[in-house]
Amino acid sequence: MTNTKSTSDSQESQQSSRKPHTSQKSQSSQESHRPKPMEVLREARAQLAELTGMTAESVSSFEQTDEGWALEVEVMELERVPDTMSLMASYQVELDAEGQLTGYRRVRRYERGRADSRGSR
Repeated sequence: MTNTKSTSDSQESQQSSRKPHTSQKSQSSQESHRPKPMEVLREARAQLAELTGMTAESVSSFEQTDEGWALEVEVMELERVPDTMSLMASYQVELDAEGQLTGYRRVRRYERGRADSRGSR
């Protein structure tokens, strides 16, 4: 019986020593949580679609900045037949460090079937 008591005592002490460590770990991870790049991309596309009512088709540029994140997102603004004549637009999207959209603006508009002219961006 002495063995049983010492075993249960050691289990209790192990559990109690783990609890503070776990809570400290979760607190520090919550404080320093920065979204992963793919989370930022998904969230930016979703937020832009909600604000503009247009679906983001692709992200053509993505970078981390001092303030957060900067993206350029390609959106179909006007669907036409044939598809190569649909009007597309590039939007510059800015997000804060947590991945929340802080601003966007359309930087160019073009037909889907047209390539950029040489020398531009």
